[in-house]
Amino acid sequence: MLGDQKLEEGDYYLSPEGYKVFTEQYHLKRGYCCESGCRHCPYGFNQPKKRH
Repeated sequence: MLGDQKLEEGDYYLSPEGYKVFTEQYHLKRGYCCESGCRHCPYGFNQPKKRH
């Protein structure tokens, strides 16, 4: 788990809105899927679609 490790170059980028977006590199270093539907999830988690 990356709890005590510092972020490195390539672990994230800033979206146009200013949000920190974690990359596949970061997720692989973390070593597990949080099942939050992350944009760059390398573990294949697909968040269920909301029905309207």
